[in-house]
Amino acid sequence: MGIRVVKTALATLAAIYTAAYLGLSPPLSAGILAILGVEVTRMRGVQMPLVRFVASVLGLFLASILFETLGFHIWVVALFIMLTFPILSRFHLKDGIVTSSVIVFHVFGNGEVTTDLIGNEIMLLITGLGWATVINLIYMPTEEKRLLRLRSDTEQAFAGIFINMAKTLREPSHLWDGQELLDAHQAISIGATRATVGRENRFGRGEQYWEVYYRMRKDQLDSIQHMLVLLAFVYETVPQGEHIAEVLEGLVDDVKSDVYVGEAERRLTRLREDFRAMELPKTRQEFEVRASLLELCRELDRFLITAKQMKKKREVQPA
Repeated sequence: MGIRVVKTALATLAAIYTAAYLGLSPPLSAGILAILGVEVTRMRGVQMPLVRFVASVLGLFLASILFETLGFHIWVVALFIMLTFPILSRFHLKDGIVTSSVIVFHVFGNGEVTTDLIGNEIMLLITGLGWATVINLIYMPTEEKRLLRLRSDTEQAFAGIFINMAKTLREPSHLWDGQELLDAHQAISIGATRATVGRENRFGRGEQYWEVYYRMRKDQLDSIQHMLVLLAFVYETVPQGEHIAEVLEGLVDDVKSDVYVGEAERRLTRLREDFRAMELPKTRQEFEVRASLLELCRELDRFLITAKQMKKKREVQPA
C-alpha cells in the first residue's frame, strides 16, 4: 500500500467527519472532493486544489444560471458540459472539470438553486479540497534515495556500454545484446521524472542538481547512440581502434565522478594529433574503418563536452 493511498484515506476521513460536524449535505461529497485533491507533490498539492476550487465555483455559477433559466432537465446538463468545459480548458482550469461536475450534479439532483445550497456547495469544496491540501503539505516521501539508486544504475549501465564498445573495437566479431543501453534509457527516463517530483516537493524554482544531472545523462546517451552507429562500420581491427578502446575504458570510472578531471579529453586530443600524423589509408576498407573511427572520436568529444559543461570542475595538471 503506497503512501498516496494512506494520504487519500486520511484526507477523505477528515473531510467527511468535518462536513458532518458542520452539517453539510451530503458529507460524502466532501470525501470525494478530498480524494480528487490529493496530489503527488507539495507544489501540485497547493496549486491543483486552488485550480479545482476556482473551476468549481465558476462551474457552479454558470450551472445555476442555466438551471434557473432553462430548468432542471438532462439536456441542460449536456449544454452545461458543452459550454463550460471549453471555458475551463481555455483558462487553464481543466484539472477542475471533475470537481466542478461533482458540485453541479449535486445541484441538479437537488432540483433548485438557493442561497443555502450555494453556500453548502462552497463549504463542501473548502472542506474536501482544504483537507487534501493539508495532507499534501504534511508529508511527501523524499526522492533522494531513489534518485541515488537510479544514478548508480545509470552509471553502471554507461560503464557496461563503454566496456562492450572497447571489446568491439579490439574484436569486431564481439557480440553484445545491448541490454545496458536499454537499462540506461530506463534509469534516465525515470530519474528525470523523479527529479522533477523532488523539486516540486521542495517548492524549488529553476533546475535543481538532479534535473541537471539527468539532462546531462540524456544528452550523453544520445552521443552514445550515435557512437554505436559509427561502431557498426568498424568491421576490422586497426591500431587506432586500440587507442580509442583505451580511452573508453578510462571513462568507466569517470562517469561515476561528480568532478570533471579532463584526462579523457587530453588523451582524445593526443589521439587526434596521432591521426593527423599517420600515413593515408592504403585500401578502401582501411579508409572506411579509419573514417568511422575519426567520427567516433568527434562524437566522443561531444560526450566529454557535455560532461565538462555540467559537472563540477577542478584543475588537474596534465600527466
